[in-house]
Amino acid sequence: MKKTSQKKKPEQPAILYTIVPKDLAGHLFNVTVTVAAPDPEGQVFALPAWIPGSYMIREFARNIVRIRAESGGQDVVLTKLDKHTWRAARVAGPLTLHYEVYAWDLSVRAAHLDQTHGFFNGTSVFLRVAGQEALPHQVDIQRPGDPAAKGWRVATAMKELGAKRYGFGTYVAADYDELIDHPVEMGDFELATFKAHGIPHDIVMTGRVPNLDMARLQADLKAICEAQIAFFEPQTKRAPMDRYVFMTMAVGDGYGGLEHRASTALICARADLPSTANPKSAEPGEGYLRFLGLCSHEYFHTWNVKRIKPAVFAPYDLQTENYTPLLWLFEGFTSYYDDLMLVRAGIIGEQTYFKLLSKTVGGVLRGSGRLKQSVADSSFDAWSKYYRQDENSPNAIISYYTKGSLIGLAFDLTIRAKTNGAKSLDDVMLALWERFGRDFYKGAGRGVTEAEVEAIFDEVAGTRLRTQFERWVRGTEDLPLAKLYAPFGVKLVDERKGGKPSLDAGIGRDPLGAKLTQVHEGGAAHRAGLSAHDVIIAIDGLRVIGNPSNVDTLLCRYRVGDKLSVHAFRRDELMQFEVTLQGERVPGITLSQAVAGKKSTALKRPSSI
Repeated sequence: MKKTSQKKKPEQPAILYTIVPKDLAGHLFNVTVTVAAPDPEGQVFALPAWIPGSYMIREFARNIVRIRAESGGQDVVLTKLDKHTWRAARVAGPLTLHYEVYAWDLSVRAAHLDQTHGFFNGTSVFLRVAGQEALPHQVDIQRPGDPAAKGWRVATAMKELGAKRYGFGTYVAADYDELIDHPVEMGDFELATFKAHGIPHDIVMTGRVPNLDMARLQADLKAICEAQIAFFEPQTKRAPMDRYVFMTMAVGDGYGGLEHRASTALICARADLPSTANPKSAEPGEGYLRFLGLCSHEYFHTWNVKRIKPAVFAPYDLQTENYTPLLWLFEGFTSYYDDLMLVRAGIIGEQTYFKLLSKTVGGVLRGSGRLKQSVADSSFDAWSKYYRQDENSPNAIISYYTKGSLIGLAFDLTIRAKTNGAKSLDDVMLALWERFGRDFYKGAGRGVTEAEVEAIFDEVAGTRLRTQFERWVRGTEDLPLAKLYAPFGVKLVDERKGGKPSLDAGIGRDPLGAKLTQVHEGGAAHRAGLSAHDVIIAIDGLRVIGNPSNVDTLLCRYRVGDKLSVHAFRRDELMQFEVTLQGERVPGITLSQAVAGKKSTALKRPSSI
């Protein structure tokens, strides 16, 4: 019998986008999206309501200034279904949407455009074509016509199709999820490239940075990247991407980062970047160290959250909140390893690391919110509490970043102790990577559940750690770090003196005096009846000049227990308060070696890995 051949169904064409920086002074991108085979029932389009890595509904669609649809040169009716969703009327042929996006958010989360540069995340500019997210997506990034943009280039980790590296033209992503995971920077930026275990890494620096020491930045980032690649793949030293891009916007005052699968978007103060005009030191200064810690944090996310994910993030639902109680692991543990990797990369020494860690411990102990909210609840409530903080936040919530990092430390020390140094938290991260992360973008990966996380901890430790999970993760107990550190020759001391008089409140500037930004529960200001946003104008009859240091200067002439009169404006009403000064309650934590000159084994990787 003769075999009959079946005709292969033709592949559907990719979703095609164009994006043009149309009006630099007006901060407008022109965007089109063309769908070759729209839904016969009427094609639905939607813009994400949030961006992965920043857990807050941001409603990016509010920046769409105008939008229209056309097919075959004829206008098509476009009906808005909700705040970020549209449906086009039925059409027989290809359908194109034309829309303008206002881009004036100088952050790592959205889009920004002016005469100096352009930046966008796909979640801010690319409407999702409902039902066709799995198709290849092409985007033509076009050069602006403004003469101010004559020397502009393009930086992105997205794969080039018709474009040349760093050039305008066509780029391609395998699907919509990948498209929005490759931010784009365009402008007259400074560029440098280094290789980490054979993989090219670009440093893209936008903004004026006189005498930038790019050579030092390259060397330090190379060391950090190689340490992390080797951490997750100790045998092969194989990175999970073919290329990586550090996109940095340098400004007068700023700090932040957002991770992506093969890049990160960063914003920093230019003063934090290394300068060739300054003498080189063995270790980075405070500002540069802060920037390197940020780079280390976002790079570690390449594995932890971009590929090892909570089950609820696989896949993301970008139109609504995605709740998970596991951010303490994905953000907190990343925060634990970001500074630890600086040690393992040889950027800083043990003493500097202990100073950074001491600051984190003190910060966690500072607020009473740590006794009211667990890190599991903090993770779950990130959408409504952590990302929407107010003046009462220190009294009500705990950060899953900072306490999560200390929980990582506590588990690390616990596992090392229970296995006599044979295992550590490193083994937990490796197990998560091998089982849930390594093949995530190869079609075989899936997200990890809470139960699976806990089971891996038990497996590595060789014993049940349920008590630790109940007390540290799902409970609100302070972590017994001093006790956990003791077997490793590290001494943790709380050096709170209690002698310095304090209002126990956050203090900021105000034209009239000193504004209380936060009033800590149980402190002198709270007990006297002062509230956040009150503006102190006089202490014991002496004028308060509008800066925090002036308050300290006035209070230093008093003793703990002294009573004094404070005059303050609440709104437009002048009020008087009687304050009894308390000793400063800010934790003064120090970490040091119990035996001078001896290095701790708690920072090292177990030899079994």
